[in-house]
Parts: sequence; C-alpha cells; structure tokens
Amino acid sequence: METATAIDIRHILSLFLIIAAAGMLSGRVAALIRLPDVVLFIGAGMLLGQGLHWIDESAGTLLNQLILTAGSTLILFDGGRNIQLSGLRKVGWTVGLLSVPGVLITVGVVGAAVHYVFGLEWLTSLLAAAVIASTDPASIIPVFRQVAVRKKVRETVESESAFNDATGSIITFALLAAVTGESALQAGPLVFDFVKTALGGIVIGIVFGVAVVYLVAHLRLGLLRDYTTIAMIGTAIGAYLIGDMLHVSGFMAAFVAGLIWGNPDVLRLRLDEKQEELVHFSDNVTIIMRMLIFILLGSQVDFKLLADYGWQSLAAVLVMIFIARPLTVFLCALPDRKSKWTLKEMLFMIWVRETGVIPAALSGMLVGMGVPHADVIASITFMAIVLTIMLQASTTGWLARKLGMDVEEKE
Repeated sequence: METATAIDIRHILSLFLIIAAAGMLSGRVAALIRLPDVVLFIGAGMLLGQGLHWIDESAGTLLNQLILTAGSTLILFDGGRNIQLSGLRKVGWTVGLLSVPGVLITVGVVGAAVHYVFGLEWLTSLLAAAVIASTDPASIIPVFRQVAVRKKVRETVESESAFNDATGSIITFALLAAVTGESALQAGPLVFDFVKTALGGIVIGIVFGVAVVYLVAHLRLGLLRDYTTIAMIGTAIGAYLIGDMLHVSGFMAAFVAGLIWGNPDVLRLRLDEKQEELVHFSDNVTIIMRMLIFILLGSQVDFKLLADYGWQSLAAVLVMIFIARPLTVFLCALPDRKSKWTLKEMLFMIWVRETGVIPAALSGMLVGMGVPHADVIASITFMAIVLTIMLQASTTGWLARKLGMDVEEKE
C-alpha cells in the first residue's frame, strides 16, 4: 500500500515533467511564430488545466505558493542584475512617480470602473483595483529578454514593476483591513507602512547583496568565488526571506540585491571572468521558473467565473489598459524633465503593462480568506492576467518596431 508521501512525491514529479514538456514545446512554437514565450505558456496552461485536466494544482496549495514566490524572487533578482545603476539614476524620478502616485491613480480610476460596472461598495471596488494595480516583473522582464527594447525604456518599466509591487500590496492590505472592519483607512498609517516596507526591503537588499558579493568577488576575501552561481541563488532567496521575516518587502530586497550583483564595479569589485557562467546559469533558471509560473497560472484560470462576470470584468480591465495606464504614464513621466521622454516612448510604456504573479497571489489569498465578493475580484484578476499577457505581451515586439523602440536613441 502506497503512503501519502509517496503519492505526493509522484504528483510533484509528474507535475514538473508535464510542465517541462509543455514549456519546451511552447517555447519552440513561440520562437517560430516570434511571440514572447509567456504568451504560449499561459495558453498551454489553460489547455492542460481547464481543457485536458492534466494539471490540477489549486492556487492555495503549498507547492503552488512555493513556485510563485521562489519563481518571482529569482526573476526579480535577475531583472535587477541586468539593470545598470547609471541608467536607473537617469530615470529615477519617473520610476518613483510610477511606483507610488502611479499605483494610486490606477487604483482610483479602476476602482471607479468596478464600482459602477459591478455595483459594489466603494471600499470593495478599490480593493479589487488595488489587487491588479501593480505591473508584473515575472512577465515583463522575460518579454524584454526576448524583445529588443531601448535601454532607457526597458530599465524604467522593469524597475517600475519591481518597486510598485510593494505599493500595490500595501494598499491592498490596508483596504482589506478596512473592508473586513479590522481598522479604519487612514493616510498616516498607510504612508508609514509604505515607507517601512519599501525602504526596509531596499536596505536589506543592499546590505545582504553587498555582503555576499564581497565574499564572492573580493580578491582576498573571495571565499565563495568557486561557488558563484550557488551564492547568487542564495542571495536572491536569502534577501527575500530576510525581508519577509522582518515584515518588509522581500521582493524589493531581492530586486535590489540583484542590482548589487549586476553592478559590482560600484563596490570596486569585478566578476568579469564569471559573467558567462552567471548568464548561462541564470538564463536556465529563469526559463524554468517562467514555465512553472505561467503554465500553472494558465491552468488556474476559472472559466466559470469569467462566464459569470465576463463582460463586467472585461470592462474593468479595458478601463485599466486604455484609461488608467495612459493617465498614469503621462502624469508620472511628463514632470520628469531630466529623462526627456518622447511621445513614442510614453506610448510604448503605456502598452507594456502586464498583470501576473503578485495579483494572482493576492487574489488567491482573498478567496482563501472568504472576503466578501472575492469571486468578483478573482474574475477581474483572471481577466487582467489573460488579457494583458495574451494581448499586450504578444504585441510588444511589433509595437517596439513600429515606434522605433528597438533602436537606441541617439545622444
């Protein structure tokens, strides 16, 4: 007689093999038709999950949460590692405005749409908007790995996706407390929570990232030089874990730690001889994480919910894409005179706005808690994930070529 442990192990291994096979096939098809692989991963997940029922891993399981958390952490870290601090400093004001006021604009506009379309009370409507307000680094960063995009634009959008997760999560939890009656919605505590969560994550990412990079790259203290790739993975997971245990943004900590690893010259350290090894290893790890995350997300799309609230959810997401996002980009980019944003650059940033892992995790949490109207919020979240990835991610390369974003701007 088989034990429960043996059955669980077989389930995990089978799940991995199914996702790996589907991921490799989808990746080859994506390369042939020149689409970002995350688009095909979502589609494969929908087929294998709701269609063939070969994948049945609910959002609340430990395995699913582990994949989402670890995968997002590693993808965020890799995104930070591929950003140059010199370029980030040039667009810092825009990133800051997009990451805080920009999220608030999205919450307000989309919340109003949800209120009028679904007829929900304001707090619940704003909660639904907050869940989908942050952009998704797990889908944006992989798309930019496959689509050549002007460096300034790429670094801005990737950095925004890393930083605005903290804002979106904080607003979500503040509104959740108000909806459930645990506390009143007050500006003072909200601002304090944001500063603590965001700055705490930044500090942990810097301290932990610097410490490990020194142990790897310092000429005399480089005790871990022979274990560079293992130390890199440990830095990403460790930064997230420390941040999470201290109740600050673990994702922010992982991203900032990645920035440290990608810019060792700031510390007068060098990893040149390890770059080929790091890039090769990182590429393989992130593609595995992309397969696991997006095929699982696709398998969990609830078509019954979309049928029940389909047109209302579609209306809310269209408002986010065509009203909230343009307002956000124009209001946050135009004041930054230093970055000298062109109209074409802003139009591109408007369109590159995928929803994915963090909103899916937040939505699943609300469903698990039995929050009033959590089914409506889940429907809106599913629609946002499917529509933004299938529509926007699939057309990113085409739009980049049309707007000239695949060519670096002449100085």
